[in-house]
Amino acid sequence: MHTYDAQVALGAPQSLPDEVALDGVDEFLSTCVAGTAPWPHEPAAVDYHATEGRSWRLSLSAEGARITRLPTPGTAAGEAPDTADASARGAAGELVLAMYGRIPVDALKLDGGRRLFDLLLAWDPDE
Repeated sequence: MHTYDAQVALGAPQSLPDEVALDGVDEFLSTCVAGTAPWPHEPAAVDYHATEGRSWRLSLSAEGARITRLPTPGTAAGEAPDTADASARGAAGELVLAMYGRIPVDALKLDGGRRLFDLLLAWDPDE
């Protein structure tokens, strides 16, 4: 993120490399969101789908936020998960930039409405 921020300050932002962006999505969900802080709203499931082929589910409840990697379509990793309440799809670089508030969430393809994403962006699990 710091390199991207410096590039923006110079007026020359570059796309994040795919592997860096995929790791960034994993890291953000694991360190900034997942935990035992209670979700103060109705329980919900939010899926994030990177066009590079990885997907994650964020499960939100009174017990906190839990992250799971979803199986890649077409693999024998088990049954397809239940439908999420909302999902966001984009390149991994777009996903991670939206998660860190560097680009608007509207830059992603959203399903299930924007309200849940607005609640997520406003939520501070550390409070």
